[in-house]
Parts: sequence; structure tokens; C-alpha cells
Amino acid sequence: MMAPLALCMVWLIAANVIAMFPSRDYHWRAAYGLIALGVPLLGWVTWELGPVVGLVLLAAGASILRWPVIYLWRWLRRQAD
Repeated sequence: MMAPLALCMVWLIAANVIAMFPSRDYHWRAAYGLIALGVPLLGWVTWELGPVVGLVLLAAGASILRWPVIYLWRWLRRQAD
């Protein structure tokens, strides 16, 4: 039961460490990798610990990966028009 939560904490720490290093592509490659690892991990946490913990970790991940979320929101708004 604690394994998914521990892995999420490792993901959050890794995302913050990656953000500290300089990058030529403004961390987009790292963001793609973090998203690819984070989505199944978030599903596992939500399955094991419930939707409240899943939503809290979703908010934590979105605060770290805010630019992909902003670009997704803008794209969705353009598609709706």
C-alpha cells in the first residue's frame, strides 16, 4: 500500500531535481518522460489509495509540470471554438 506513494514521492523529487539543471529545450524532453512515468503511477496510486490522494498528487504533479498543462488547456480551448 505504501509502495505507490513512495514511488510518487521519488517522482516528485526527481522532477524537482531535473528542473534545477539547465536545459537547451527548456526541459520539454524531461517533461515528456515525467508525464510518461507519472500517468500510470498516478493511476496506480488512485487505485490503491483512493481518489482523494490521487487528486492531491495530480495537483502536485500539475504544479511541477505547469507549462504542459497550460499548453494543453490552451489547445483544448482552441478546439472548442
